[in-house]
Parts: sequence; C-alpha cells; structure tokens
Amino acid sequence: MPQHTTYRDIKADILRKITKGDWRPGASIPNEIELAASYGVARATVNRAMRELAEEGIIERKRKAGSKVRMSPLRRARFDIPLVRREIEDQGQAYRYAMISSAVEGAPDWLRARLNLDTTTEVLHLVCMHFADGSPYQYEDRWINLALLPEAREADFSALGPNEWLVAAVPFSDAEISFSAATADQALANHLSCSPGDPLFQLERSTWWQDRAVTYVRLVYRPGHRMTTRY
Repeated sequence: MPQHTTYRDIKADILRKITKGDWRPGASIPNEIELAASYGVARATVNRAMRELAEEGIIERKRKAGSKVRMSPLRRARFDIPLVRREIEDQGQAYRYAMISSAVEGAPDWLRARLNLDTTTEVLHLVCMHFADGSPYQYEDRWINLALLPEAREADFSALGPNEWLVAAVPFSDAEISFSAATADQALANHLSCSPGDPLFQLERSTWWQDRAVTYVRLVYRPGHRMTTRY
C-alpha cells in the first residue's frame, strides 16, 4: 500500500482480494476497526471505501452481522444477472442442464472486436441447453475470456452451467445487453424442438470487470417465450 493510504487505495485493494479469490462470494470481510488497523488509517477512511463497494453491489453490509462479499454481485443500478435455473424453478417447473460442447479456442475476429480482446487471447467456447420439465427452454452459446479467468479452463461445466459459475466467480462492473428477434436455423430448430424458420426471442449480453471483458453470451429461447422485468 502507498505511504499515504486513501480510501481509493483501500477500495482497490479489497476489490483485488475479491477478484483474486482471497475473499470468495459469501465470505465475511474483517470489520472496519480491524481493516483500519491493518491499513493504518482512520476508521472513517475504511468506512468510505466500504460504503462505495456496497453502493456498487460488490459487498453486502448488515448492521451487527458485518460485511460479506455478495453471492451474486450487483451493479450500482442493482442489475442482477438472472439465473435460468431460478427462473424455471420459480415457474414451478423442474430444471435440467446439459452441456453440448466445450472447447478452448483463439478468440474469433468478431468476438475480439466486440470485447476489445488481444489477438492472442484464448477463450472457452461453451454451448449448453437448459430444460424446463424436460422440454427445451434456453439455448446458450457462451464465450469466456481466459486471460481474465484462467481457472475456467479447468472448471467442470458438465454439471454446473457457466452462468452460475461466473456469478460465483467474478463480479462485473459493466454490462451490455441487446434483445432481438431471431429465426430458427436447422441447428436451433433441433435444439429447441421447433421448425426451421420459426421466430425466436434472442438475448445477447457482454459483461466487463474494470474494463476487462469477462464473457459474451447469446441466449435463444423456445418459441413463445415472454420476458418480464421488474424494477
């Protein structure tokens, strides 16, 4: 730490510990008195750093219970990355997940342009399916930046979907989301049990952590899907 430690230095150091996994999602964070002693600053300096982290949705603060790393980090606008498992189960349906393919590849040109990746960046490309009561619900085509998350290379996505793994592994500071209509090609028709040419609902989402790309995903839903949001 610098000789004159500011609240920004403390905030950055806490963020570093969270992203490195020193403090995992759900982990308790030392109280303000302990942090002030360890950084050699006044408690008010620590309080400001912690307050900003809470406002940005990185940590959760509760009176008497202390502070913890959020299990599902939020943005300042309180945007929560939705989990399809929860979405399906909240509808009273049984959830099932299946991984179709997994491969480490060099980032293709379109992805490098979209996420501002280096030419040498490797990505983990995953194709998955999510089912509700045994019927196709969501097709997931995802790319994870291995330069930021090298541990994804060894993660077992055969049983746990990549979205759930990412929510637990790393927070995000920025997100870009687009919604569009899509037309089923033969591959999508096979996965979603529909006919080629059927209209489908498509969502694309890119997330970043402090200007470094985390992931890009394309989600395509079965015919007739309807999305409702609440703020």
